[in-house]
Amino acid sequence: MLFKQQAWLRQKLLVLGSLAVGSLLYLVARVGSLDRLQPICPIESRLGARNQADFPLRALQFKRGLLHEFRKGNVSKEQVRLHDLVQQLPKAIIIGVRKGGTRALLEMLNLHPAVVKASQEIHFFDNDENYAKGIEWYRKKMPFSYPQQITIEKSPAYFITEEVPERIYKMNSSIKLLIIVREPTTRAISDYTQVLEGKERKNKTYYKFEKLAIDPNTCEVNTKYKAVRTSIYTKHLERWLKYFPIEQFHIVDGDRLITEPLPELQLVEKFLNLPPRISQYNLYFNATRGFYCLRFNIIFNKCLAGSKGRIHPEVDPSVITKLRKFFHPFNQKFYQITGRTLNWP
Repeated sequence: MLFKQQAWLRQKLLVLGSLAVGSLLYLVARVGSLDRLQPICPIESRLGARNQADFPLRALQFKRGLLHEFRKGNVSKEQVRLHDLVQQLPKAIIIGVRKGGTRALLEMLNLHPAVVKASQEIHFFDNDENYAKGIEWYRKKMPFSYPQQITIEKSPAYFITEEVPERIYKMNSSIKLLIIVREPTTRAISDYTQVLEGKERKNKTYYKFEKLAIDPNTCEVNTKYKAVRTSIYTKHLERWLKYFPIEQFHIVDGDRLITEPLPELQLVEKFLNLPPRISQYNLYFNATRGFYCLRFNIIFNKCLAGSKGRIHPEVDPSVITKLRKFFHPFNQKFYQITGRTLNWP
């Protein structure tokens, strides 16, 4: 009798377990279905001329998957055409700065269902050989998107390259321009750290940061060192202002994007005239990596590449002090021009 009761109990538990698994699978499927059916607010009229259709986030994520298959040659051009996809010139560009957080900003903006990013840096406007290929070549480097979406690319060399402002102006004089900056000395050290890692990977020696940043003959800041020149933000911005009004620029605080990304992303959404869609749900802190990662939905998460967040070498405190004193007047002018004061020493 006891044996029969145990057998009956095992059979009952097996049935209940199967029901539980089946229910869980149903809920997962149902959540996906509801997500596909749940609309978002209409995109602003400036994003497209057609009747304002609502695009569910899941549908856009499916579209990204379709485009990935298309790039691999698994989807025909006819299928892409039927899905009403186009390759558009960017309506906004992250123009810089190098080591300011351009990749992080681009990936975070890609959380928004109305934004489609170019995966690679195109280097169209700062590279004479690429620029000579023409604007149609540039457009074909852009990802496929809905006509109502905003295409964004980032190439941080744009900010410091002399010819770029005029070239972008000729393409689109009303384009939105995003500049993400970090505290100038920190940015310069980060720039040096990236180059140093590349040298070490090739078993090459490299000067210490102090020797590059400080002129040994004058003991003053070496303005010929590219990492220092790039951090003089106001000098580069003044060149851009010859072509674009300050209202077409938005300054992103790269230091704050690391520690508190959501408020910075909300400011960018507003600047781009996008309905607010990025929330705290989309951003979670990864204690192992030491920075925020991205959550697109209950299934798909993404962290930046392991090369991001490199540990900086120790730098002589007196050199850091000298650099911060050097950058201070340029920073003050940058605040005055942009109307945004940042918490820099």
